[in-house]
Amino acid sequence: MNRREFIKSTALASLATALPGAARADAVFAPRPGAWRSVDLVTRLAIDKPEGKMQAWIPLPSVNEAEWMRPGDTTWTGNAAKVARVRDPKYGAEMLHVIWKDGESAPAIEVTSRVAMRDRDIDLGKPGKPAPLSEAARRLNLEGTDLIPVDGIVRQTSDKIVAAAGAKSDLEKARAIYEWVVENTVRVASTRGCGIGDVAAMLRSGNLGGKCADLNALYVGLARAAGVPARDVYGIRVIPSQFGYKSLGAGSANVTKAQHCRAEVHLDGFGWVPVDPADVRKVMLEEPPKNLAINDPKVVAARKALFGAWEGNWVAYNTAHDVALPGSTHPRLGFLMYPQAERASLLLDCLDPDTFRYALTARPVTAG
Repeated sequence: MNRREFIKSTALASLATALPGAARADAVFAPRPGAWRSVDLVTRLAIDKPEGKMQAWIPLPSVNEAEWMRPGDTTWTGNAAKVARVRDPKYGAEMLHVIWKDGESAPAIEVTSRVAMRDRDIDLGKPGKPAPLSEAARRLNLEGTDLIPVDGIVRQTSDKIVAAAGAKSDLEKARAIYEWVVENTVRVASTRGCGIGDVAAMLRSGNLGGKCADLNALYVGLARAAGVPARDVYGIRVIPSQFGYKSLGAGSANVTKAQHCRAEVHLDGFGWVPVDPADVRKVMLEEPPKNLAINDPKVVAARKALFGAWEGNWVAYNTAHDVALPGSTHPRLGFLMYPQAERASLLLDCLDPDTFRYALTARPVTAG
């Protein structure tokens, strides 16, 4: 993409946020911190056609943020020979490692995690004094990963976006990259699961399509390449949107296929700021009546909110990349957002829950 195209995309971004439709009362998406909501997230897993050594790894909610995400107790029942809570040493992603005895005829486990969550909204016009990132955390959230490099074409693209927008501060850079991702990507319904998140491959091919793990990884990679700490947050939608956006909430208690990756960027004066350009594109594609224009009031409202806010109807698992499954000989996972299992050393397809045989449900917890 040449400089003129970058300038055009940035100008369009500014125009969209100023459209008259943004103020229309029939398109409201405005998360604000308020009451906490709790759910019991239940994962039921069984291994189909049991054979040989069998083990599983179930992601657990391990993001603990006092202002918006509070994991509670996790319990489990089943017929495993060994069950252990383990953590990824680099990112702290927690998972349940389950091992069955060889020859177990019906390997199964049920895991219940209680989580409290609420909306987030950062007033980017009023900087405060949040705790600064440690040097170790800053390095971690600026470095490249297997799927999200920060050099080569990623750095070149980031530099062009920042230059075209005339962005100087980290806030300006973060916003310019957000608007560029919204303008230049597309959600592709046929993408399996949440996508792969291979940022360099997307940019080299010029095909900036995919789902949340693709589009938000692109944001994270471009932000890191611009010197702004950023991270993906992997999780799952668990309840409907209180603003009536069908595309941005769980459609039922069955959340087996409701996984969603969000993003955060760390800005001086604000701390970790929620960002989700992928959900803007999801609104465009899926929000009734579907295939909405970028200047549709529903899209404009979501676009305005999703740089600095997100709705607390989603459980965060972790922020981990390049995850090694303990006890497995398979290559590292790009991210851990789905249950994983092995049967006779074969890693099962986590994107085929009906054959794999796992299901997730979310049960709201009422006060008292």
